[in-house]
Amino acid sequence: MSFAIFALARSHRAKAASMLADIGLFPGQEILLMQLAEKNGEAQKSLCESIGLDHSTVAKSVARLERDGLIERRKCPSDGRISQVHLTREGREMTDRITRVWAELERQTVEGLTAEEQAQLMAAAKKIMPQMQMAPAAAAS
Repeated sequence: MSFAIFALARSHRAKAASMLADIGLFPGQEILLMQLAEKNGEAQKSLCESIGLDHSTVAKSVARLERDGLIERRKCPSDGRISQVHLTREGREMTDRITRVWAELERQTVEGLTAEEQAQLMAAAKKIMPQMQMAPAAAAS
């Protein structure tokens, strides 16, 4: 069972990576862009928390996306220490492409499954996911 889940997750991730590469993104960048589509102007620190990634990973993604013209960083008008991240026009257009990629990936993922099988897969995934959450690391003594 574990290998089947691993193989499925790996295949799904590889397919997603290929489809995202077709629109010029690396895996994970789409999550950041879609988060900004919901909360444009979010502080970079808040982005880390909302998408569950460490600061260095988000900073690297933000730098790449800014270089590619999809986002821009601005200082918060009320607190210059805070860097806010905003989608550019190109970034908003990219979120439309991401939505289409996700829809196509989902279509391809479940195309051989009946509606009942899809519901069973979702139910099983919802039961398994909480058990897979990693416990916080024990504090060093």
